[in-house]
Amino acid sequence: MVVQENTCEVLVIGGGPAGSTIAALLAQRGHDVLMLEKSKHPRFHIGESLLPMNMPLFDRLGVAEEIKRIGIVKLGAEFVSPWHGEPVMIDFNDAWDNTCPSAYQVRRDEFDDILFKNAVSKGARTIEECKVTDIEFHQGAGATVMSMGKDGQAQRVGARFVVDASGRDTFLANHFDMKHRNKKHNSAAIFGHFSGAKRLEGEFEGCISLFWFDHGWFWFIPLSDGNTSVGATCWPYYMKTRKTDTTQFLMDTIALCPALVERLKDARLVSPVTATGNFSYFSERASGENYLLLGDAFAFIDPVFSSGVFLAMNSAFVGAEAVEACLSQPQQAARALKGFNKTMSHGPRIFSWFIYRITTPAMRNLLMYTGSESKIKKALISVLIGDVFGKKHHAFWLFMFKVMYYLLSLSDLKGTVAAWRKRKSAIRVVEMGMTS
Repeated sequence: MVVQENTCEVLVIGGGPAGSTIAALLAQRGHDVLMLEKSKHPRFHIGESLLPMNMPLFDRLGVAEEIKRIGIVKLGAEFVSPWHGEPVMIDFNDAWDNTCPSAYQVRRDEFDDILFKNAVSKGARTIEECKVTDIEFHQGAGATVMSMGKDGQAQRVGARFVVDASGRDTFLANHFDMKHRNKKHNSAAIFGHFSGAKRLEGEFEGCISLFWFDHGWFWFIPLSDGNTSVGATCWPYYMKTRKTDTTQFLMDTIALCPALVERLKDARLVSPVTATGNFSYFSERASGENYLLLGDAFAFIDPVFSSGVFLAMNSAFVGAEAVEACLSQPQQAARALKGFNKTMSHGPRIFSWFIYRITTPAMRNLLMYTGSESKIKKALISVLIGDVFGKKHHAFWLFMFKVMYYLLSLSDLKGTVAAWRKRKSAIRVVEMGMTS
């Protein structure tokens, strides 16, 4: 077999939000960047809800107007609980930093395509429908990457630096055998798009809604084309009970949530239903000599707070600085990668504390609280908008939120213990027997 030879300064594996963002940033700085994407844009992807802290990143990339064109404005998040009264709306404008009071809901095929084309416009070279198959690192001399194109054409690429933005394929984490399932939190999801769903009215039409039910929670994400993304994130034990096809299983699961049934009573399913094992995982490290991992290639956490795209893009901005230091100032490489590793661990750690507890009675009570505004609530909203990096002014009040959570848990010790036992049983790793 004839193998094509290629070289680049930075090889980026994956053309999603993380890969396209870092490719654009580095190419704009004059680096020779080659990005390999296994699919072809536009392609379907889940994760349509963005955070307000994404907005400054769009400005810095120069894509803000294009994202605005495809998005529907998201001013907050609605929480709906069968164990409480009326739904509660959390307004992003009530965060400590209200300079970014809104975000967007987007179709990911359109969103990812915009970021990918932006990387090309900034000078990055790209090859689509090209899957990376192997890699060999050379101490102090970069790496050699093997890939295979759609036509079966093999390619060997020599690169000074490799960026893994392969998402849940976790190419380098698998290569180094450093990927671990998160024993504290496991979930799976089943989802589809509906037309005719009943949305919130007025300016809150584009807000995401979260519905709790006995086996997990649902998302309800309005999209600008009139459709609504609806999905259930459930404990593995529940997904294991599936006896029907995925479409019927989704409809049967929706039937367990009367509030969501009401919102979908005049709706029609307009897409295939997808089921996927969303087992949370993390990698032992986010970087090494001549490589780093971005976004989901490093760690995946439950999408309850819509943090995925934000963490991916933020990691790309921080990663671009680290790569720049490694290539232009090798004497600063160790320090730059240490700082990158710290940032990569920080974001998931902050979000995970809330995610691990999202179905507990105490957390539901706090999120459904309708009393007067407080600094503690402002700190919570700051997390919900993605304001989790380097913000010291609300750290104390976030700590106080956690104190309140533990006090509420102790006040209902019987319910807390019951929830803990249920969760411990629920997060057991099981073979899903489901395909995406």
